[in-house]
Amino acid sequence: MPDGSRQSPASTPSAADVAPAIAEVLHAQRSFFAAGNTLPQRAREEVLRAFLSAVEHHESQIIEALAEDMGRSSTEAYLSEVGYVTGEIRNAIKSLGGWMRPKRMLAPLAAAPSLSMLVPQPLGMTLIVAPWNYPVQLALAPLVGAVAAGNVCVLKPSELAPASSAVVKAIVDMAFDPKWVAAIEGGVETSQALLEHRWDHIFFTGGTEVGRIYAKAGAEHLSRVTLELGGKSPTIVTQSADLDVAAKRIAWGKWFNVGQTCIAPDYILAHRSIRKELVEKIGAAVASFYGEDPQKSEDYGRIINDRHFARIAELIDADKVAFGGKTDASDRYIAPTVLTDVTHDDKVMGQEIFGPVLPVLDYDSMDDVLAHVSKNPNPLALYLFTTDSADETFVLDRISFGGGCINNTLMHFSDHKLPFGGVGSSGLGAYHGQHSFEAFSHKKGVLKTGNFLDPSVKYPPYDDGKRRILRKLVH
Repeated sequence: MPDGSRQSPASTPSAADVAPAIAEVLHAQRSFFAAGNTLPQRAREEVLRAFLSAVEHHESQIIEALAEDMGRSSTEAYLSEVGYVTGEIRNAIKSLGGWMRPKRMLAPLAAAPSLSMLVPQPLGMTLIVAPWNYPVQLALAPLVGAVAAGNVCVLKPSELAPASSAVVKAIVDMAFDPKWVAAIEGGVETSQALLEHRWDHIFFTGGTEVGRIYAKAGAEHLSRVTLELGGKSPTIVTQSADLDVAAKRIAWGKWFNVGQTCIAPDYILAHRSIRKELVEKIGAAVASFYGEDPQKSEDYGRIINDRHFARIAELIDADKVAFGGKTDASDRYIAPTVLTDVTHDDKVMGQEIFGPVLPVLDYDSMDDVLAHVSKNPNPLALYLFTTDSADETFVLDRISFGGGCINNTLMHFSDHKLPFGGVGSSGLGAYHGQHSFEAFSHKKGVLKTGNFLDPSVKYPPYDDGKRRILRKLVH
């Protein structure tokens, strides 16, 4: 995501103005956690059920808030926000016992008679900072893992989606004792005040530059940090791809939420032999989704604010528009737009687009693909459309990326079994499902030894016989 695009401009209050209220919340949460209130499995399950009930209770308010903030359709809002969060909560309730259970393993022979265990332990005080583009899901989905793992938490929703922020706070207030989870609204001043405190874990979703601020804050207090960032996610379409399927799935993934998705296809690398046909089929898919005038479609949203509208509109080179290109500042509308004959020197290739503009570049060989992708830092996502297993193996082996799909877009995010996260500048750490529980847990390695046998071979004084036995035991 573009640097700072999920962070607000400076607002009137200072960090000092909001600091006392934050300190009071944190003091209460530390005491609540220290008393062991979050440790029992039953307590966690009960609060997760209350969480699920609160989200379901606010379903209509969530959908209305997303329409107000971003012009999101009710279908998109349910699929990507309400339904996703309730799915995460249900999965956590069902799986919590297994996640919490220590994993037992045989200890090495040298430690006999012993049993080794991995014991999950909550980290303690956690901070979740949410973005504006999926302002409900990306606030509440990480919270599922934090609560399931037995932590207390402060959640800061995005002030750039104010209606959604208010609903997120209402959900948290309904579901949780503020000593367990508290939602604190505000702008940059609130973020600054929160980062003055020591956290056991900071979970931030946003742009890379702002992510560095949170990483530095974590380093200052030696806090664990999860960073879910972004980058220019490529979509590779080979000459063996099914172009009808590829066009529809690329168009859906790109223009879902008007391209304001951190894992949206950022640009296409199309084999030269199929590029023209692919662009035509993508245009046909867009028309079938949104009609001849997407501005009139109930399923096509709007850019979050004027600043981002202006930034995205400047990326459109009128001489390279294959279709789309229409903008309306008064409505924050930018049409689904494809650019062709694009090179890495074009402005649109110099930043994460995070909007409804899709540049298309040609390639001739998989080595060209590798060279193109390597011009940018490791992407958060990558999509490959091919029926050639050799091309599939080449991409999976040679290109580093956070996660992705073969012959699809976005859908890896929907699988609770798959970890979601970046690599390098696209992120640090991963979550979703059990991976969320693990992100907010520490796995204690514990070795438990019985008292019924205590071999003297490990104790001094050592002779040649003991040394021979010990050398074999540690192999």
